[in-house]
Amino acid sequence: MQALTNRSKVVSNKKMSFLEKIYLPAIVKGMFITIKHFFGKKATISYPEQKREFSKVYRGLHVLKRDDEGRERCTACGLCAVACPAEAITITAAERKPDEKHLYREEKYAAIFEINMLRCIFCGDCEEACPKEAIFLTDRIVKAEYEREPFIYGKDILVEPIDKDKRIDVSDRQTENVLKFKTDKHYAHNK
Repeated sequence: MQALTNRSKVVSNKKMSFLEKIYLPAIVKGMFITIKHFFGKKATISYPEQKREFSKVYRGLHVLKRDDEGRERCTACGLCAVACPAEAITITAAERKPDEKHLYREEKYAAIFEINMLRCIFCGDCEEACPKEAIFLTDRIVKAEYEREPFIYGKDILVEPIDKDKRIDVSDRQTENVLKFKTDKHYAHNK
């Protein structure tokens, strides 16, 4: 029978030596690697006592920001929910009453704003889609739970405190284009 191509290779049936038969060189090589890693620097840290430094682009727990007067920025436009590839955000809009002007910036506000943290992939698309700069991802870690229900975060967890001292700094998350946009007097209504 003739070969169809010239790419065929001849396989040799080389006899193994005694050391190769008992796998001694492979065992010694594996033990050397294990001992080398045993005396090397540890990669783990004791989490509650030590905290690892995060990079500036780390995306953690979400926060709904307030403006300088303590009013919620979110206008329930739904762009963050539409931009979310995991469909983790649920928003229900409501109309602001005349006596609630100190709570909400616009006539419409998010009565229900929920993020399912089990579905969220922390991509930051919600942050980029928001025209009012209401939602940001922070450097905080999402707490671990044993049940599924506590992972649906509502406004009680997401909205930052009214006190200016307890607010979360997100200036590192803002790009140069956003900062230029904020300084432009023509768009001062968006602050």
